[in-house]
Amino acid sequence: MTAEHTPHGEKSGLAATALAAMGVVFGDIGTSPLYTVKEVFAGHHPLPVTADNVLGILSLVFWALTITVSLKYVIFIMRADNKGEGGIMALTALALRTANASPRILWMMSALGIFGAALFYGDAVITPAMSVLSAIEGLEVVTPLLTPYVLPITVSILILLFLFQRHGTAAVGALFGPLMMFWFATLGALGLWNVIQYPSVLAAINPWYAIAFVIKHQGVAFLALGSVVLAITGGEALYADMGHFGRRAIKWAWFAFVFPLLYLNYLGQGALILNDPKAIENPFFLMAPSELLLIPLVIMATIATVIASQAVISGAFSLTSQAMQLGYCPRIRIKFTSEREKGQIYVPNINWLLLLAVIIVVLGFKSSTNLASAYGIAVTLTMMIDTILAFVVVRALWKWSWPRAALFLVFFVVVDFAFFSANVIKIFDGGWFPLALGFSVFALLSTWRLGRRLLYEKLQQDSIPLDAFLVSLADGGPHRVDGTGIFLTASPEGVPRALLHNLYHNKVLHERVVLLNVVTEDVPHVPEGDSVCIETLGEGFSRVFVRYGFKDDPDVPRIMELCAEQGLRFDMMETSFFLGRETVVTMPISRRVRMAYWRQILFTWMFRNADPATAFFKIPPNRVVELGAQVELA
Repeated sequence: MTAEHTPHGEKSGLAATALAAMGVVFGDIGTSPLYTVKEVFAGHHPLPVTADNVLGILSLVFWALTITVSLKYVIFIMRADNKGEGGIMALTALALRTANASPRILWMMSALGIFGAALFYGDAVITPAMSVLSAIEGLEVVTPLLTPYVLPITVSILILLFLFQRHGTAAVGALFGPLMMFWFATLGALGLWNVIQYPSVLAAINPWYAIAFVIKHQGVAFLALGSVVLAITGGEALYADMGHFGRRAIKWAWFAFVFPLLYLNYLGQGALILNDPKAIENPFFLMAPSELLLIPLVIMATIATVIASQAVISGAFSLTSQAMQLGYCPRIRIKFTSEREKGQIYVPNINWLLLLAVIIVVLGFKSSTNLASAYGIAVTLTMMIDTILAFVVVRALWKWSWPRAALFLVFFVVVDFAFFSANVIKIFDGGWFPLALGFSVFALLSTWRLGRRLLYEKLQQDSIPLDAFLVSLADGGPHRVDGTGIFLTASPEGVPRALLHNLYHNKVLHERVVLLNVVTEDVPHVPEGDSVCIETLGEGFSRVFVRYGFKDDPDVPRIMELCAEQGLRFDMMETSFFLGRETVVTMPISRRVRMAYWRQILFTWMFRNADPATAFFKIPPNRVVELGAQVELA
């Protein structure tokens, strides 16, 4: 009986997961039909509406979706999971496991990963602005009298969206999947209605139309690629969200439902403008068979773009959390908006910075056509970085032969570079914005990483070996007092600076001393059973090693419970936590230093404004003693 029903149960579970994935994974790529065809034929570099041009563009869109999204991400890169997790950070962590790689190559891969992550923040700003603005512009199709209200309505919706973030999406998340499923069904229905009017557009699936278009119009085709790429923005989200839904559910949803309906809509837009070239003003909304359907279609498009924006904002929160755990970002306050879902987080600082940037973008660019110039360059650069890191993974970890790995690299890099180079010409029209934002975030992340490493090395130089310190205690040490002192330390082999300061100023040691070393591994999660290891050192000292994954939530009280299960029990009222609180001092320009002066100033500012360790590790604040010192980064 059980065996008989298992396949049905598995199919039901897969279908439910695939449905949920539609509300998160496919939001960005699912709203691309709102503006892609319009930008090709009515954007900054408009193509004449001819049968050859329309079929050529529709063919390019189909093969872009097939090669970049289906082949590259769904079939190849999604196999490069880090314990089930995907995304640029997970892929970077995999690539950095490369054996026998030189430190320079490892540094380059790390820098590529950080830059790819930084570019995502540009996408997190432009996606909500572009998506919501293009949906609200549908009001102009209803009546030109509503044109002055497009920007105010867009800004209002975006403000409400960001204000809602602090409540989390757990309550309404269950609606996202069915709503997006209905959206894709609507895309398919609109497309089918128009394809029936002009069925010859189905020939666009033939790759010859794309090849012939590129050969005949080389310069124009190159410019057109800069708009065609809008059809695949959001393709990298399939990989980034793999940890939430699994590879099989995303793959099934893409091939069985999303891809066919999505492309059917593009075919329908092509059929519409071939029938009526004037429809190029806004082909998506003019696909509606009746004017009575325009307002419902605008409302539906707005809901879909809000869902797409929600997904990318949540992605920015998750990326920030991962960057913190991996040591690329200072500690920032994080709120968990769901007791059941660990991935449901809210980062207030990032939320308000994104809102400010999105409003500036909307008011600065004023229309989706202008925004299209800024959209695409960050996405294509991220896709190229994904390809390079994936090449390292397939060669070094999957042990592919050089010819096979080189074929993988060349094929996808050529496609990625074609799209990227077509977007480079947009830099002066607005493409500079996501690049500037990406380089700014890269400067922050890389400065923090370098500064933390130099600070760690400086503290290591000033520390005393733990073994020698314990020997000195055996010969008669300071006065011991009742209770337990827990010292957080980055170096388990040395004596924590806070412990030395406590000895120097207070002349005492606790009866029990615990050295707590917390390490974040390059895997998403570490099982609780493997996360804590206790080592007894003698002289009342113990060393506790704690391992977290980069998606785990550090929690010292929970660590103490796990220690109690292994025999090391704590009475919270008899326990004090000692933390070192260093003040970083910038070095004079005249002195030879390993960190540029501007980086020193930036790192000092970030270090000073980072959230305290008490909040990050959930340490009870009334049990904390902080001991400070000034440190120069040599």
